[in-house]
Amino acid sequence: MPETLIRNADHILTMNDTREELRGADILIRDGVIAGVGHDMATTGEVIEAGGCVVTPGLVNTHHHLYQSMTRAVPGGQDALLFGWLQTLYPIWARMGPEEMFVSAQVGLAELALSGCTTSSDHLYLFPNGARLDDTIAAAREVGLRFHPTRGAMSIGESDGGLPPDSLVEKEAAILEDCIRVIDTHHDVSDGSMVRVGVAPCSPFSVSRELMRDAAVLARDKGVMLHTHLAENDEDITYSKEMFGCRPGQYAEDLGWTGEDVWHAHCVKLDGKEIDLFARSGTGVAHCPCSNCRLGSGIAPLREMRDAGVPVGLGVDGSASNDAGNLVAEARQAMLLQRVANGADAMSAREALEIATRGGAEVLNRPDCGQVAVGKRADVAIWDVNGIESAGSWDPAAILLAGPTRVRDLLVEGRRVVQDGRVVTVDLPGVIARQNKLAARLAESI
Repeated sequence: MPETLIRNADHILTMNDTREELRGADILIRDGVIAGVGHDMATTGEVIEAGGCVVTPGLVNTHHHLYQSMTRAVPGGQDALLFGWLQTLYPIWARMGPEEMFVSAQVGLAELALSGCTTSSDHLYLFPNGARLDDTIAAAREVGLRFHPTRGAMSIGESDGGLPPDSLVEKEAAILEDCIRVIDTHHDVSDGSMVRVGVAPCSPFSVSRELMRDAAVLARDKGVMLHTHLAENDEDITYSKEMFGCRPGQYAEDLGWTGEDVWHAHCVKLDGKEIDLFARSGTGVAHCPCSNCRLGSGIAPLREMRDAGVPVGLGVDGSASNDAGNLVAEARQAMLLQRVANGADAMSAREALEIATRGGAEVLNRPDCGQVAVGKRADVAIWDVNGIESAGSWDPAAILLAGPTRVRDLLVEGRRVVQDGRVVTVDLPGVIARQNKLAARLAESI
């Protein structure tokens, strides 16, 4: 791969070990890796002029349900709490298939790319009508984002006391067998890997204790990470106490679901003991502030988790509970909610951006990403701060306070995914038109 030089950036927020910030500086990229960061650098390859721009590491999304971009703003779910929202949408999702999974993933990943995201996880836990995790992996390969898909599952349907309809649950032996298949087929442990697979039973209210335990054993045997939803709202806590006789943190610990190879989505209702447990064990959290607001779940104790040493990244969550997939806007929301809860000095713009970049990379066990530093992967977001959003800003690098919410350019593994504000890897207008047609067909079928 030829060299690329990002030249003369107004500000580079490196998120390196010293959180260094550079002005009027360059980034040299070679073979998908950052080969140099400094001033007055030269190349015989492509030059990307970055005057008037802030450059950051690519943002890292630690929780998503990409298929839900097919079901935004569904009227029956617009004002529902979590459990009612799910029960409204399950019958719609049951009508989806491989094409819907592929196209919705393309849309969701392109939307993330425009918001500065270079790495995304995805939690796909339903597989109707022949859909497979492979459908979303194919979409990510076309869009060009670094991808951490997780093979989710639901095994307890309504007839057995679970929340999902029986038509969307699977046999537990088949779930574990397919987890092995997708890991063996797609998981790549190499440095700079573009695909790493995780194991992700959906939630404590949709799978059995046995599946949670077996999934943890399988994941550790295969050397992959574990992911699920935990302690999302008050209903979640009540369910855990009534069904398991303990809080979610204890449930997770008892079944082997704590450790540096585990991250949980939401964790809005973690108490002090659970926060300490996660900090001691290195268990990660995907904080999803917009979805938590949309569903009225509450404000997660992000400040307390950070202070205790819990690894925390950001997630946009599914577009049916967020209605958007803008990761830089998610970072701003995280900052604002902590200020609402704890005061205006509770979280700075730079700390929130750190959570969105380096923090997410650490949660996903990607030490090769999340920083602009020599030897790290060349995942870089370039933000034009000449626009109206930054006009009059005394600190253009504080982009979460006064800055753009769409990147000018985005590079993943040194390759352009966004150029001059447009996704260049796929025909995005065509993809959007295809999604709208599929969504209209779903609506007509209900």
